[in-house]
Amino acid sequence: MEINGLSVAERYAAARPATEPTEQSGASSALKDLAKDFAATLAEGEQTAKAAMIGGADPHSLVTALAQTELVVETAVTVRNKVVEAYQEILRMPV
Repeated sequence: MEINGLSVAERYAAARPATEPTEQSGASSALKDLAKDFAATLAEGEQTAKAAMIGGADPHSLVTALAQTELVVETAVTVRNKVVEAYQEILRMPV
């Protein structure tokens, strides 16, 4: 049995698009948007904190940015804890 290297490479290239992730609407795009909002809020808080250190931002905006960042982090931790609890509950289920 002879294996043609070019044929194998062509078959791999043809099969590869079938295994690549596709853009989906719904939950996956909502989670993607949520992660982007989370990162943007953290970056905004960091920029405000840097500006406050060099005197470029007033204390009120710093406190507001820190409160928003704290709220976002607490929300992310709560969601993570709920996911872990759900996973542990699934593991406890009898098969």
